[in-house]
Amino acid sequence: MERALFAWGANSYGQLGLGHKEDTLAPQSLKDVSCKCQGFKSITGGGGHSALITDAGELFVCGRNKEGQLGLNHSEDVLCFTLCTALSGFCVTQIACGWDFTIILVGTGLVLSCGSNSFGQLGVPQISGPCLIPLKIESMKEKVVDISAGLRHALAATESGLVFQWGTGMASRAKRTSQGKTLPLFLTAKEPCGVTGLEDIKVKRVAAGTYHSVSLTETGKIFTWGRADYGQLGRCAVVPDEQEVCRASEQHLERLCNIPISVPCLEGASQIACGSEHNLAVVGGCCFSWGWNEHGMCGDGTEANVHVPKLVEALGHAEQMIVGCGAGHSMAFCQTPH
Repeated sequence: MERALFAWGANSYGQLGLGHKEDTLAPQSLKDVSCKCQGFKSITGGGGHSALITDAGELFVCGRNKEGQLGLNHSEDVLCFTLCTALSGFCVTQIACGWDFTIILVGTGLVLSCGSNSFGQLGVPQISGPCLIPLKIESMKEKVVDISAGLRHALAATESGLVFQWGTGMASRAKRTSQGKTLPLFLTAKEPCGVTGLEDIKVKRVAAGTYHSVSLTETGKIFTWGRADYGQLGRCAVVPDEQEVCRASEQHLERLCNIPISVPCLEGASQIACGSEHNLAVVGGCCFSWGWNEHGMCGDGTEANVHVPKLVEALGHAEQMIVGCGAGHSMAFCQTPH
């Protein structure tokens, strides 16, 4: 079986792994990737860096590294995919790349992080400057099964179904795991905090946008919280008088946005994905979208923001569907019966 890795698009920091910093307008094969023979199980990207996980659980990285987000113990940009030797001995299962930081999940359920910590996004409050090698998030005592990274905040779902978050991302009111204190709205949490309002709900997946968060429960319910100015919370059906509330009390609206609330029209969901300010969900073999739509990423044929989840009619119904988002674009893999 022939394997090939392709990359294209913006390349100002070498994030395509092609050995140079020129943008590439069409997919180019990475011919000299030392990890190619192993095969891959995950590929992802951040603000200017890229990461991939091999079938053997090794992490390869490239691109922007000014804040040490590649975990290579230096801060020089890297133009080709390079093995993160600091993770030798770990089997990496998932990577989440933020703007200038990286969150790493390994097979034991441990979470590590590296890169910028200017907004508490690493979850390691003892580090004030950039972190050049992945560090364990010591305060995360629960075994983690899923992670996600936004612009400057991160999320984790544990084996027991709890959701933790840290960093700055208009995050919900949360309790510090060690101190039991409630944090004020919108302040930076420099270590993982349990998201209030989800304690009795078993969450299995999390997704982070620029300033909002989404979770998917074991029973297929979707909860949203955070920033709502583009409709990215899908809340109109939940809070019909939200505009009136906003006029009456901006503070009250903030409180509403920062309480995780389920989106009722998405019962039975199986997947979620976040762009910077828009979302996708799969329900019963169909794709729904909502939020920012300036570039048509909600797929409804318009550029008007979508405030209530809407069926992406052009995709129809698929036997199998996998969805993903970039900052301002959407993707779906659909398999239909012959």
